[in-house]
Amino acid sequence: MEVRILTKEKDLIEIELQGVNETVLEPLKQKLLQDDNVTQATYYMGHPMLARPRLRVRVKEGKPHAALKKASKAIASEFREAQTLIEKAKRPKA
Repeated sequence: MEVRILTKEKDLIEIELQGVNETVLEPLKQKLLQDDNVTQATYYMGHPMLARPRLRVRVKEGKPHAALKKASKAIASEFREAQTLIEKAKRPKA
């Protein structure tokens, strides 16, 4: 995955991502919206052959980059927990 910052302001960050789709962006957006300091979290996919997805985050307090980092870490942790549970699960006997 490649990330490029398009806009960085006091209360707003917009990034462009290469190599991701809604499978990554939707959970990230949902996690961002759970943060009380985040007032906006949206993404735009554009044309799949011509555009890279963009994610826009606006906060009322704090830094938008910090909110994005916090949400990313939370999602990564959730997926690690799921992986651990899957690995521990017993295979059904045939």
